[in-house]
Amino acid sequence: MAPGARHLFYVALVGSVLVLWGGRGLAQELEAGLYQNAPLRMNAAIAGYTYSAGNVLFDPSLPVEGAHAKTHTIALGYLRTIGVFGRSAMVDAQIPIGWGTFEGYVAGVFRTRSPSGLADPRLRLTVNLLGAPALERREFASYQQRTILGVTTQVIVPVGQYDAARLINLGANRWAFRTEVGLSHTRKRWFLEAVGGAWFFTRNSNYYGGSSVTQQPLYFVKGDVLRTFKRGLWAAFNYGLATGGETSVDDAPAASPQTNNRLGVTLALPVARATSFQLKYTSGIATRLGADFDTYGAVIQYSWGG
Repeated sequence: MAPGARHLFYVALVGSVLVLWGGRGLAQELEAGLYQNAPLRMNAAIAGYTYSAGNVLFDPSLPVEGAHAKTHTIALGYLRTIGVFGRSAMVDAQIPIGWGTFEGYVAGVFRTRSPSGLADPRLRLTVNLLGAPALERREFASYQQRTILGVTTQVIVPVGQYDAARLINLGANRWAFRTEVGLSHTRKRWFLEAVGGAWFFTRNSNYYGGSSVTQQPLYFVKGDVLRTFKRGLWAAFNYGLATGGETSVDDAPAASPQTNNRLGVTLALPVARATSFQLKYTSGIATRLGADFDTYGAVIQYSWGG
């Protein structure tokens, strides 16, 4: 195995811990190295913190003008690598807790809200279909990673804090499902990845003002370039484009399709043999209908097993 690729499997154990509230910003989740191989039965405990500022997480259908927010999120996660029909795979779960201050004008009146508590948890399964066999650790030592094709399914479970009498909540009161296909290629110390997929949403029948809200699928493409320098030290640049997601209230159109372009950068630093630390930043470069915000994050991860 090439020196740079030898430890790239640690990248796959990070995942998307930095969680945004209420389903907003979903398609702009920029994470590096999701489609990598790793030995069987590896585990990771992950803790992440994010701070976001700007037009954060407002549903386009909400009657809020001049919206601005400052939000904080702490997310705790667990990940394990498994085998699925002889192919490498991983499962992970994330539990976010959030708080922040939201402000804007509703019917010409300035309003603020400062919620805090549990946001909607997430469950995810990633399976590498081609180029990534399920390997024991001793077999993985001689594995040469090249091109991998994988798929991901993620579910957001609507159990977060929600009050239909409030415009802004930590939970979305609806299920959300993400499906995507990813292609990755590794050459020495360089890693390239391209991803395409969509988010799908169920109806929220207990929406603000006693209404119900539906949202059309939100489609996205993402890509990243990652460069390793030594064990546990790497940097990645990400780009994401999302479009769609038209919203209707009581089956009447309430918002036009969204279009969001975002850039991100990640720096990973080794702390100890089994512990890594990451710094993350994402920002919108072209935005229509929300998602115009900056996010700063930090993640620490401890891995074992395999």
